[in-house]
Amino acid sequence: MTTSARVPLFEVAANPDRDSTLPFLIRLPLPTGELVLKARDSWPRTAKVYCHRAENGWPPQPKILERVPIRSCQRRGVAIDLVLDRPRENRSQLVFTRIQGGREGIFWQTPRTTRQARPGIRVPRRLAAGLAELTILIDTRERYPYKFAQQQASTERQALPAGDYGIAHDGETIAVVERKSLHDLVRRVIDGQLTYALADMASLPRAAVVVEDRYSNLFKLEHTKPGFVIEMLAALSVRYPTVPIHFCETRPLAEEWTYRFLGAALAHTQATIPES
Repeated sequence: MTTSARVPLFEVAANPDRDSTLPFLIRLPLPTGELVLKARDSWPRTAKVYCHRAENGWPPQPKILERVPIRSCQRRGVAIDLVLDRPRENRSQLVFTRIQGGREGIFWQTPRTTRQARPGIRVPRRLAAGLAELTILIDTRERYPYKFAQQQASTERQALPAGDYGIAHDGETIAVVERKSLHDLVRRVIDGQLTYALADMASLPRAAVVVEDRYSNLFKLEHTKPGFVIEMLAALSVRYPTVPIHFCETRPLAEEWTYRFLGAALAHTQATIPES
């Protein structure tokens, strides 16, 4: 006799507390245990939704408004990534932060509401450093790489001595860029791996780290001591001054910055090496 595994469910119910300004309850089955939140709306359709922990948990006889199977519900650093098993309105993220007075604030957002919070910026189509089309090298270990589809560049896969993206001159890698999400940056700072990566990159003529997020979000980390990561990054910047760490707000801006940096490095090299 076989038994099917129980499918985890995302549930929305009416908040039985009629005096609350947060009329909905949402229940998230995390691997570490159930999380119940009060929410201002049942889904972040037009704007981020403010949430708060439900002190009384899930009611014994809830008025269920919605019940959807979950594909993934994982806590990753300061956020919970939630993916529902439905064709639309299926991806969202709950971000834990600190607001006035040090109180916990939870904001539920989707790709659409995040774009509205960070208005699109038109990326210029000007050639990097006035050069013709660049050939950008992508390390063979890089997963989900930049495509540089909006830039005048082609790409080639190649094992790089360091970094995720590089540019070559006369067969030698002259510049590299290491790409980091904020979560990966923090993880690698804490476990010490970023130190080794910067040491490798510092051995090259030009190198940099680009972070696909805002520097200000380092001040909102929940599970580290205040200022710890910022202090570590400052110490690494002093230890490896030739490898700057550049924060960009979004992935497209980080991609554009990488393209400009590598183009500038190639132009500098071509201008300083005399032709034979």
